[in-house]
This record gives sequence, C-alpha cells and structure tokens, in this order.
Amino acid sequence: MNKTILEEIRQFEDTLRENEKAPQTIQKYVREVLFFMEFLNGEPITKANLLNYREYLQIDHKARTVNGKLSALNAYLEYTGRDDCKVKLLKVQQNVFIDEERDLSEAEYKRLLTAAKNKKNSRLYHVMLTICGTGIRVSELRFITVEAVKSRKAEIQMKGKIRTIILPKELVRKLERYAKEQGIRSGILFRTRNGKPLDRSNICHDMKKLCETARVNSQKVFPHNLRHLFAKSYYAIERNLARLADILGHSSVETTRIYVATCVREHERTIQKMRLII
Repeated sequence: MNKTILEEIRQFEDTLRENEKAPQTIQKYVREVLFFMEFLNGEPITKANLLNYREYLQIDHKARTVNGKLSALNAYLEYTGRDDCKVKLLKVQQNVFIDEERDLSEAEYKRLLTAAKNKKNSRLYHVMLTICGTGIRVSELRFITVEAVKSRKAEIQMKGKIRTIILPKELVRKLERYAKEQGIRSGILFRTRNGKPLDRSNICHDMKKLCETARVNSQKVFPHNLRHLFAKSYYAIERNLARLADILGHSSVETTRIYVATCVREHERTIQKMRLII
C-alpha cells in the first residue's frame, strides 16, 4: 500500500475522531478500509472494483455484516471525494422472528442472578440488575454513579445525544447498599480494582462463568441480551415502540423492532388462538 493511501486513511481516521465518532466505530471504519485495500492489491479504487468486493464479501458473510462493511467504505469514499464509486447496500428483509437459541428468558436471567449471588460476585450481580432493570448499554454503565443513584436518575451522554434514565426504587435501594458495602462514596459505581470503568469483556467473561451453575446455554449469555430482555419485558406491558426507542436511545424505531421480535413458538400460539385453521 502506497504512502499516499496510508496518509489518506490516517486523515480519514482523524476526521472521524473530530466528528466525535465512538472509538469502536473509528476502529471498525479504518479496519474495513484496510481490508478493502488488501483486496485491491494495488489496483485503483473504481466502482467496478467496489462491486466485485461486494460480491466477494457475500461469499463468507451474512447480508447485515456485508452492509456494515460497505457503510464504512462508503463513508471513506465520501470523505475522499469518490462518491461516484459508492455502492448500494444489500436489501435485507426485516426478520420478524428471533433466534430462540440465543434469546435469554426471564427464568434464565433469574438463574444467572442466583448463580452470581451464590458465587458471592456482588459486582456482577448488581451490574446485571442495572442493565436489565434500565435497558442501558454496557458502554453506558459508567454513567451509573453514586450521585446518579442518589438522584434516582442517570444522564446518559452517547454519540452527541443526552437522555435521562430513571432508576427504579428497588434498584436504587440495592445499589445504595452495594456502594456502602464497597466503600464507594462518589463517582462510577462499577469499576475494576484499578478504579477504571468495567468494559464489555470484563462483564462477559464473568457472566460466562455462571452458565454451568445457572444451567443456561452459554450462547445466550452476554451483556447485550440483558438489554434485549428489558426491551421485551417493557414492550409486553407498555406496547409503545416509539417510547421504548427513546428509552433505549435508538435513533430509529426499526432498530427497536429487532429487540421486541417474537419467537416462533409465541407466533404459533397466537395463530392457534385465532382459530382460523378448521
């Protein structure tokens, strides 16, 4: 790869940072551009080569993954003034059913909580309670501070947006007790031994350790599924998709629809209740 392209990619990375893109997003975009350059192997950036790359990606990747990669490339092409080379994303029909093998049930969630208690992992227990009780992202845990617990609400600032999350009374009570037990008087509530905020890998690693004791398939156990469970539980009571999107911090209601998709068995039970097959 020549120096001109490398410099261009570096400037693209700087621009993403200046536009306050999330660090993970920046890494992803740069990584996808580098993959594309590898694919080109010195050939010029043309619309034809982009179309070839799209076909190449479809061999080993699902449509949504391909679209994520193409979105990153299109952003780079737009930045470098090569709009004429941008390619259309693949059309993906919204899946109305969830994958039951990866869907965490309320009963399984409660068994995970019990397992965390039995292992005396108080931090993990309260982390799971907080994510599932509020619907926040793992990356937003750092906004759950002692001060936020006292005021019973947290101000979440992500991607240039600010939203307020209400902390339920019962959760507040538990978090106040946790803070007292841990000797945390101010600042971030969930932190490592070095005082740094917990990240996704910390939490996911600890959750996986609970699977055998909790009798839960490890494929279902990762922090984001707690957010999904919150969304499903909320929507089952308050069937307001737009309100749920605001609570979750989604820019599009279409994203929220994925969170509240029903499983095949639930769909079959609904069809049976309709009594139209006679």
